[in-house]
Formats: sequence, C-alpha cells, structure tokens
Amino acid sequence: MAQNSKPGWSSKLVRSSIRKSLGRAYHQVRVDPQKYLQHLRRAHKLPIREWEDMFLIEPEVLLSLAERTIRASAKMAALEGAGFGLGGLLTIFPDMGVLSAITVRLLQKLSLLYGFEYATEDETVELWIAAASAAGLDLGREFVEKRAIEQVIPRIMDRIAVKVGAEVAEKWSGRLIPILSAGAGGTLNYYFVRSWGRRAQKHFAERHRAVREQGLSRGPILLPPPRLPSYSK
Repeated sequence: MAQNSKPGWSSKLVRSSIRKSLGRAYHQVRVDPQKYLQHLRRAHKLPIREWEDMFLIEPEVLLSLAERTIRASAKMAALEGAGFGLGGLLTIFPDMGVLSAITVRLLQKLSLLYGFEYATEDETVELWIAAASAAGLDLGREFVEKRAIEQVIPRIMDRIAVKVGAEVAEKWSGRLIPILSAGAGGTLNYYFVRSWGRRAQKHFAERHRAVREQGLSRGPILLPPPRLPSYSK
C-alpha cells in the first residue's frame, strides 16, 4: 500500500506538464471580454450592454448557453486529442498544452456568461478558485485569505496539478500505442473538458444565484431558451 501512495514517474511528468501548461495558459490565453460580449449580443440577441447585465438573464437561458459552450469546447478538445493521439505517448505533453488552453478559455467564457469578469486581481483569483472547483478541489476561504494575492494563483495551480496529475497519467496510459491511441486521446479529452466545464458551470451558477438572491440585480429579463449555435472562437 505504501508503494501505491507514491506517484510514479509518469504521474510526476504529467503533473509537471499540467503545472507548466496552466502557467502558460494563464499568461498567454485569454478570452477578450468585449469581443465575447459583442458576440453574445450579435449571435444570441442578448439584451446586454455590460457583463453585469447577465444577472438580469434568466438562469435557464444561461444554462443553455453554458451547455452549448461546454459542448463546443469538448468537441474541439476531442479533435485536438485525436490529432495528437496519432503520435502516441510522444505527443502527450504538447497535447496537454493545447488542452490546458482550451480548458482555461472555457472557464473564462463560463465566468463571463454568469456575469463575472476577471479584470482585477481579486476577480482573477475567483476565476482560479472556479478552476480548482472544476478539478474537484475545495480550497476554502482560508486557503486564499492566508496568502498574498500574488501567491494565490501559483498555489492553486500546484494544487490542481497534484490533483489531476495521477488521474491523467492513469487514463492516458492507453496512448502508448500510436495510431490506435488517436481514438482514445479524442475520447479522453472530450470527457475531460466536459467534466471540468460542468463542474465549473455549477460553481458559477451557484455564485450567480447568490448575487441574484442578495438583490443586487435589477429584476429578471424574461427570455425563452434560444436555439444557440456553437461558439468556437
């Protein structure tokens, strides 16, 4: 049992890759809030002028938007995983880089859909708390409050890498065989992004509901759930 508790070499490599990929995605990958706002207004006819107006939209409409967004990102991850899967284990690390970028962008989109921007340091920390929640971590407020703001995000990334590393290493072991691993890589990436997206959506929906219940919104805008095209930008 003692041996099973120690991470293997593959788990350590995957953990390190996840940590580096999240760091690059954090600094280099960003959904432009204004462009995304314009997209929602144009493509989905949402009567919003700023992200705060998302608190006026009915939760059912937001859920429909979130589900379509998650599905589009999961499909993109599946295509990426199938492509990299052709190289077997040799391409697992570049695969994780692209997968991390897709996942971080998905989290940003979901955050904006529920009315939460990430323009300030505190808002960015909240985004990464959502990422931790999506990874299955419950950090608690003490984790954030006991650390300086510049230390919080790297610590959260470390926690996510530790949590996800062993699981990813085990599931992606099927990519040892090139060509045959293309299907496995696409499938694993699809469900990885979908599960992260669903947990993050639940996190943001709960925060959104709390704000509405506090009376900070100006009353709901009644809209029917629209038929929404996938957004893949």
